[in-house]
Amino acid sequence: MSQAYVPTVEGAASHYDDLDAFYREIWGEHVHHGVWEEGDESDREAAEKLVRILADLGGIRSGDKVCDIGCGYGATSRILAERLGAEMTGLTISATQLAYAKANNAVPGRTEFLLRDWYDNRLPARSFDVALTVESLEHMPDLPGFFRECHRVLRPGGRLVGSAWMSCEKPGAFARRHLIDAITREAQIAGIRPESEFRAAIEAAGFTGYTFEDRADQVKRTWPLCAWRTLKGLLTKPHYRSFILGSRNPNRIFALTLFRIWAAYELGVQRYGIFGASKA
Repeated sequence: MSQAYVPTVEGAASHYDDLDAFYREIWGEHVHHGVWEEGDESDREAAEKLVRILADLGGIRSGDKVCDIGCGYGATSRILAERLGAEMTGLTISATQLAYAKANNAVPGRTEFLLRDWYDNRLPARSFDVALTVESLEHMPDLPGFFRECHRVLRPGGRLVGSAWMSCEKPGAFARRHLIDAITREAQIAGIRPESEFRAAIEAAGFTGYTFEDRADQVKRTWPLCAWRTLKGLLTKPHYRSFILGSRNPNRIFALTLFRIWAAYELGVQRYGIFGASKA
């Protein structure tokens, strides 16, 4: 019997550190889905559209103190600092991402990037106007604990806003084994969970005014784009072949995971949730 997969902070950090160059070449520095509302957006425009949708939902404005939980390379923090005048604090568990964010996406006086685990974030209570999570919840094994920390760091009247990979409510046995569980294991994440679990955890943490929207149909184009770039890289770039065909790096399996995620969207197994709530 194979050993059960257990998500760890170290595993997730090594995933991003090992795949750093490939993520930025294939996915760009945002490392999140794009939203194609019109259909003719470039991939960069689509990625920035997601940021705009979340900013609008969170009511982010000049002077707001925003915690960007799982900030990745810092691109979202930079956009919100430059374009909206927000004061951003970004947290990542990847030292490679942290170095890139500080070198390329820092906005003097408006961004601070920290190497921190959200479950041990050491941030002061009631210190932020907005808690923002853009596709970081996939790495959080304890949803109730995650949202309790969001509630703790927000000021009264503060807003929670985020986007997350989600599953349909009751995936079948085949979909669970070959899509949801396989993606979870190969991408070194904690899980792809149904929207009902998010709602329950958010409301249990004390938030009110919960809203949810499924944008799967508008974001799924992200994955054929990533898959095509991966195939092109294998054909044209020796370092792609060396990494993926070599046996020393366990994270090379993510090349296959791209196609699983694409299939999960097309089969209706995977959803993409955008949600918000408020602290009284």
